[in-house]
Amino acid sequence: MLSIRAGALTGAVCLLLPLIASAQKSAPADAPAFVGSETCQACHEDIFNAFQKSPHHAVELGLRGRWKGQACESCHGPGGKHAESASAEDIINPERLSGINVDKSCLSCHLAKTSHSGRILGSHARGQIKCATCHPVHRNGPTGMVVRRPRQVNEQCAGCHTTTWAEFRKPHAHRLPEGAMSCVDCHNPHGTINPRQVRIFAANEPGCLSCHSDKRGPFTFEHAPMRFESCQSCHQPHGSTNPRMLTRHEVRFLCLECHSNIGVQTTALGNLPPAFHDLRSPRFQNCTICHQKIHGSHVDRNFLR
Repeated sequence: MLSIRAGALTGAVCLLLPLIASAQKSAPADAPAFVGSETCQACHEDIFNAFQKSPHHAVELGLRGRWKGQACESCHGPGGKHAESASAEDIINPERLSGINVDKSCLSCHLAKTSHSGRILGSHARGQIKCATCHPVHRNGPTGMVVRRPRQVNEQCAGCHTTTWAEFRKPHAHRLPEGAMSCVDCHNPHGTINPRQVRIFAANEPGCLSCHSDKRGPFTFEHAPMRFESCQSCHQPHGSTNPRMLTRHEVRFLCLECHSNIGVQTTALGNLPPAFHDLRSPRFQNCTICHQKIHGSHVDRNFLR
């Protein structure tokens, strides 16, 4: 009887051994060790000291999430293995990551902010432009990560958008090179749902109206392009060789794109000009001499003065 029980026990052990071995193989390895920012300071003291004056130092103090005392590892990952080997291969370096992976790291904290909500839709994200391209995380000073002066913002944007920067050198342009305004006054660099990452004003109106408020309606008599198209239907936003940054060098040619008898019926939005408009005469070649309220009027449906 005793031998039977011993044999059964031996058989059970033999059955369990494969299960134990497979469980040991599938058991997860020890989790990477976090060592804290003070350990990082031993080798990266210059970066550590600069970080103390950075807005991200709030992470180190535990004011932003769960990374108290581990701000370095919140972006670079657990530093235990790197501290032992001192090998660059054992730590995450955002400079070596692709743009989308860097964005994932930054947006793990910044995604909830309204200024970053369009990041995944913006052209910077589609072009794999890393957050750190414009925001140097380790730079010294309380505003080191974000340039705030218009000239500095413009110089930073001009580093990539060279063609657009050249447009501001035209005779008629916004005073952006002089530092009177910056690129981010009109564009949201983090992205929007609008083309060219253009900001909007008052929920759904063109961002131009934030400065040119006198052109804002509602008007009793509205000019159709003001409602159904953007300001760019008549103006070049960055700069132009034409007065008032118009797309045409003469006002009449701009107006005649809509108000002409070429393929346009009298019932259309831009109907025929009156018969007495002899465009060969200089008095009729500048439409805005009479039609001064071209952005909209409360008095006359023909936008007369």
